Amino acid sequence: MTILGKPVPGASIAVLALILLCNGISASCPAVAEPATEFASHRAIYDLKLAQSRGGSSTIAARGRILYDFSGNICEGYALQFRQVSELDSGEGRTTLSDLRSTSWEEGAAKRFIFKSQNYLNETLIDTVDGEAERNPDKVVVSLTKPTERKFDVEPAMAFPTDHMRRIIAAAREEKSILEVPLYDGSDKGDKVFHTLTVIGKVIAPHERLPTDGAAGNEMLAALKRWPVTVSYFDRDGRTGDQPPVYAIKFELYENGISRALVLDYNDFAIAGDLTSLEVRDSRPCR
Repeated sequence: MTILGKPVPGASIAVLALILLCNGISASCPAVAEPATEFASHRAIYDLKLAQSRGGSSTIAARGRILYDFSGNICEGYALQFRQVSELDSGEGRTTLSDLRSTSWEEGAAKRFIFKSQNYLNETLIDTVDGEAERNPDKVVVSLTKPTERKFDVEPAMAFPTDHMRRIIAAAREEKSILEVPLYDGSDKGDKVFHTLTVIGKVIAPHERLPTDGAAGNEMLAALKRWPVTVSYFDRDGRTGDQPPVYAIKFELYENGISRALVLDYNDFAIAGDLTSLEVRDSRPCR
């Protein structure tokens, strides 16, 4: 889903993402792989603040909060409730209040993705997106009802958000450092597709570099591996070698899809997200 109009990992913070993994085997016929670890149902709160302001950016301060509620399993699909409220200060009393609310559901086999979002700016609704994407053998069909009714196709190798996160974790387990995946997540007005480049750092072993944030003291997380990850999002019609990313997201990703230590980089400024609260729930097993 999005933050400041941009996707975050969740089921993409991860998710943050199932059975169908292209992994370069075939663009028209994804490979099937059972997940080694199921994603954890959890509710996380991240407090936001300005991490860095660069060049001619007018942003001098930022504050806000992300509420991320993820649940489900690979049999019944994954549901995400997401809300992000942020206030950007440009100096001399000029502030902008953004409030993004979204819900989504993604089938465990990544064949269907349903999404809905509302974006408020200074308490005025400016965007509403409502639609779904369905994977066919030769294409992914996107059907929108808002902001306008329309239907269009994207390539069959396109990943959905939770699927994307599962691919990242699978690559990390295989000790791969680079993963390139096309992504559709319902961003902007529902017609945006991205090329993503993920850089995966060296594994952080269980009980190593223990966190001091909302993940501290969680015995389940302490027993899991995690990886420093940077996902850069590029316009689909460009190439990673000759254009800067639209934005990038950095975070530490656990094997079960929980993320901490967020940094949302928009080129001219970056926002840090500190995990202040984490509730991990028992996930219902597949029947």
